[in-house]
Amino acid sequence: MRGRRPPGRRHLEACGTMEYVTRIVIIGGGPGGYEAALVAAQLGAEVTVVDCDGLGGASVLTDCVPSKTLIATAEVMTTFDSSYEELGIIVADDTPPSERSARVVGVDLGKVNRRVKRLALAQSHDITASVTRAGARVLRGRGRLEGMQSLDGSRKVVVRAADGTEETLVADAVLIATGGHPRELPDAQPDGERILNWTQVYDLDELPEELIVVGSGVTGAEFAGAYQALGSRVTLVSSRDRVLPGEDPDAAAVLEDVFRRRGMNVMARSRAESAKRVGDRVEVTLSDGRVISGSHCLMAVGAIPNSSGMGLEEAGVKVRDSGHIWTDKVSRTTAPGVYAAGDVTGIFALASVAAMQGRIAMYHFLGDAVTPLNLKTVSSNVFTDPEIATVGYSQADVDAGKIDARVVKLPLLRNPRAKMQGIRDGFVKIFCRPGTGIVVGGVVVAPRASELIHPISIAVDNNLTVEQIANAFTVYPSLSGSIAEVARQLHTRKLTDEG
Repeated sequence: MRGRRPPGRRHLEACGTMEYVTRIVIIGGGPGGYEAALVAAQLGAEVTVVDCDGLGGASVLTDCVPSKTLIATAEVMTTFDSSYEELGIIVADDTPPSERSARVVGVDLGKVNRRVKRLALAQSHDITASVTRAGARVLRGRGRLEGMQSLDGSRKVVVRAADGTEETLVADAVLIATGGHPRELPDAQPDGERILNWTQVYDLDELPEELIVVGSGVTGAEFAGAYQALGSRVTLVSSRDRVLPGEDPDAAAVLEDVFRRRGMNVMARSRAESAKRVGDRVEVTLSDGRVISGSHCLMAVGAIPNSSGMGLEEAGVKVRDSGHIWTDKVSRTTAPGVYAAGDVTGIFALASVAAMQGRIAMYHFLGDAVTPLNLKTVSSNVFTDPEIATVGYSQADVDAGKIDARVVKLPLLRNPRAKMQGIRDGFVKIFCRPGTGIVVGGVVVAPRASELIHPISIAVDNNLTVEQIANAFTVYPSLSGSIAEVARQLHTRKLTDEG
């Protein structure tokens, strides 16, 4: 249902009637920006998207789409390398044994990266076409807010083009969706050749022989696993006591075990202080004085929001000490008529969350029905091998007493489809409320966990019970059968507790 009428500009129609047209300016063309543009245009607003790199933003051009395309190649190689003998596959090769590589398959990284860039650009062009087809204007340049809100409720956005020319836009509402950029250590500056950040790896033509990955969060773990699968000798430097410190501890333990078993050198509790080139090598110095050497180094030490130089404070927008913009659950900032979405807000650095924040902002300002952002229904995935997918409340929440929940974890080793496919690592874990059996969270560690988490996400979002999941038919044999089996065990435990 449409609610209040937002402020807007009157247009005099040919018939003499007056119509309000709301002017929306969106700064940033990533998922938060372009999804907001589509919604606003569909609701009849006059939309301008200000973007300097290409629609899709970092998510499409340098982050999600490129990295997952690279990982797709690595996944095929891992699957083949790890299971072809067990599954009875014979590789015909006339090469004399003495001349054979240790690996059955290899990779042409230059070709892989050219495909990565081609797909990313194609996706960006598709998004641009969708936005312009919806009626929005795309303006190339960098935008900044100019001063406080005017007496009529409008805002000014100054757009500076690459040639230095400027254009001033007047908006009834502004959405800031400028994303972030790789964090850099003062003594480990990327050079784009040997010391790299995650936006630069796609310029490599040859596979790094020895890759040092600094940072064991999601980005570091994904790239470490991918390059290990592609054939690099990888050293993963983690300042924490385990890989993926922010993820489910059982899931992180499985992944770290897989990494080590496949030959990765995982250095826990090791903080990198500097990285420097020494000829054709890179030396990384740790805080305890140790020095490790490799052919390349990938810095994956977090991201910094793109919020500086935008006139935010002068416009009344509250910015946290980290540089992230404060927002409420409908994406409003502290400045009237100014919204924010995506990585610049520091709320779950996920493309899906950014897109939802952008859509919510437009629904809210344009008076449409809106549901505030609920982070406990967000599903996320780490694209390692195996993948780690999560939704809802976590093991940490249960352990900390934030929620009282029953937990059952079932290893995939017991799943018949997993046995057929030679899958040894992974599990399904579900959290439910005692008494009611309502599903409040889950973890899946498996190949394609990003697909398997969906039924649990539906359960969390709709307050379904473990009984309802247990009674739903699953295909036999299937990996999803483990989800139903965990639900049955939780339901049985619930009945036992009640009895």
